[in-house]
Amino acid sequence: MAEAIDLLRLMTWLSPAFPVGAFSYSGGLEQVAADGDVHDAGTLGEWLSSLLAHGNLWNDAVLFAEAHRAFGDAGRLAEAAALAEALAGSAERHRETMLQGEAFLAAAARWPHPVLATLGGAAAYPVAVGAVSGGHGIAAEAALAAYLHAVASNLVSVAIRCGIVGQRGGVAVLADLEGTILTLAAAAARSTLDDLGSAAIRADIASLRHETLATRLFRS
Repeated sequence: MAEAIDLLRLMTWLSPAFPVGAFSYSGGLEQVAADGDVHDAGTLGEWLSSLLAHGNLWNDAVLFAEAHRAFGDAGRLAEAAALAEALAGSAERHRETMLQGEAFLAAAARWPHPVLATLGGAAAYPVAVGAVSGGHGIAAEAALAAYLHAVASNLVSVAIRCGIVGQRGGVAVLADLEGTILTLAAAAARSTLDDLGSAAIRADIASLRHETLATRLFRS
């Protein structure tokens, strides 16, 4: 029963219907779509795989794991939250992670826990979800797999709305990413802050350039 409750909570917290506003952010994907760098299922899968393994999504996973472990230590959790905010590489990236984290914490108040007061209603998105998951006793690896899948699913939805792939193509990309997500969730669950680091420079540049994209559907 406990595992079923954990699953239900993850499904709810990371559902597209959970009110964090994820649908309005593309993490720079709209920019690379406009540039033509991501233009079909193959290039979309490569882009997402790179973000997961070598980009900001890997760093988010490491920060998630740290927050998951630190949920009961106010000082350690505050340090993780400050680090996550400092690692936002652009104004849009900062707004994306902080506003989603704030919205998540507000909605998660329906599942009361002292960690919500510890975070004070504001934290980067991976820190917020990681700390709340840890506080409710959900296993780190399962929570990380659900979190990374939800983020990847949202970016696939972005790709569909940008006309990069259709719905069947989007599902195929997610199916192909399953192994990557499971592997990285397991690695991140064992990680420490020493494992932080990214090399997805083009993704960071895309996030910066999106700030001046003339016609935009998304906020990042």
